[in-house]
Amino acid sequence: MKAEWYLTRASGAVVLILLSASVVIGIAGVGRLASRRWPRFAVDGLHRSTSLLAVVFLAVHVLTAVLDGFAPISLLDAVVPFVGAYRPLWLGLGAVACDLLLAVVLTSVVRHRLGHRAWRAVHWLAYGSWPVAVLHGLGTGSDVRQTWMTVVYVGGAASMTLGIVARAALGWPSHAARRMLALGVAGVFVLGVVVWLPSGPLGGGWARRSGTPARLLAPAGALIPDRRLLTTGHRHGGGRT
Repeated sequence: MKAEWYLTRASGAVVLILLSASVVIGIAGVGRLASRRWPRFAVDGLHRSTSLLAVVFLAVHVLTAVLDGFAPISLLDAVVPFVGAYRPLWLGLGAVACDLLLAVVLTSVVRHRLGHRAWRAVHWLAYGSWPVAVLHGLGTGSDVRQTWMTVVYVGGAASMTLGIVARAALGWPSHAARRMLALGVAGVFVLGVVVWLPSGPLGGGWARRSGTPARLLAPAGALIPDRRLLTTGHRHGGGRT
């Protein structure tokens, strides 16, 4: 197995963890949650550092996926959605999440030139990047069935849900309709993923159904020379799951 493949998997999980943490910390900052031990500037600094670290690991994730060479993934596929040959829908969602996260970080760097209203409008994209990144990971990841990855997904979903609930509760009942909409969308997303998983990435033949090129799929009953395919749990219709 190649080191690049391990780095791709590990860095993708780290990006999701950091993105979850960044959004939750951002919610805490918006809610003016601070204390003597954690003053407001410390919360803002932690939020900024977590976001930048997520971008660093995102770069590692993209570069190692391209260098790995197992799947036909190019640098263009990382920023232009749905044009790749490898699992185009799910890889495209990764490109969307990447673009959203980069937009948030870059506009934060030039925040003083944009103005608060424009910056805040773009910053809301961080909320959208998280569910898109989750779908990307579920659709393309090799470790969906692994316990440690399940912990990452469940922990991220729980922290995001609690953060959104806390944010909706702050200042209630002001803008009640918007707050209820946010809660509803979050609930529908989590429920939808739970319902979809058994017939999706956890179901049989996902490598083929997700759009893996035929040349990367192992014929039924064939010996698989690449040991990486043995880790997916699909000896028939192999490829990464």
